[in-house]
Amino acid sequence: MEFKGSILIKLVVLLQCVLTLQLCASQDFDFFYFVQQWPGSYCDTQQSCCYPTTGKPDADFGIHGLWPNYNDGSYPSNCDSSNPFQQSQVSDLISTMQKEWPTLACPSGNGIQFWTHEWDKHGTCSESILNQHDYFAAALNLKQKANLLQALTSAGINPDGGSYSLSSIKSAISGSVGFTPFIECNSDSSGNSQLYQVYLCVDTNASAFIDCPVFPNSKCGSNIEFPSF
Repeated sequence: MEFKGSILIKLVVLLQCVLTLQLCASQDFDFFYFVQQWPGSYCDTQQSCCYPTTGKPDADFGIHGLWPNYNDGSYPSNCDSSNPFQQSQVSDLISTMQKEWPTLACPSGNGIQFWTHEWDKHGTCSESILNQHDYFAAALNLKQKANLLQALTSAGINPDGGSYSLSSIKSAISGSVGFTPFIECNSDSSGNSQLYQVYLCVDTNASAFIDCPVFPNSKCGSNIEFPSF
């Protein structure tokens, strides 16, 4: 009975996709991970770190992606290779993307290489709901809503190389955003655990934060460094 029910649900979804001319394969995900990266820990641990040609980014969390995910924690990859990234579709967002979505990985160029990777690997997996412009615009809007650095500094957690408890970092973000984040850490050359990336879960419309259905595996210690940048 459960098997028949699942088939029925899939048939209903398929019919909805057909009626709205959507790409069903692209729509096959349960939520988004919105991932933001702290540049200080990246530069501390990556030999390939360099600044974009537009200059050193602000000491703020940068966007690392809006990733469609399944409830089991896996995510679709390279969903539509026939729809490549086109800079012309995000021309009005370029200056904001260079500030808020910088890549520190060489060759950084002007960001196009990284944004192309993001669209190919993650954006095309949600293209039945978000076109290229909407995908990047939604991520920029979510970054503004989260305002992670403000949430942390307001709680006395500053990027000063000091050590802070993992629980206090989570509490500061959840108290500001309203939802519990997942914190990912890097380890520097001395083995110190550093605040690296923050994951927040987002609904399938990429418009609002939600409780995370599943969290990735954590590699953070109970106390982590918030490196300067």
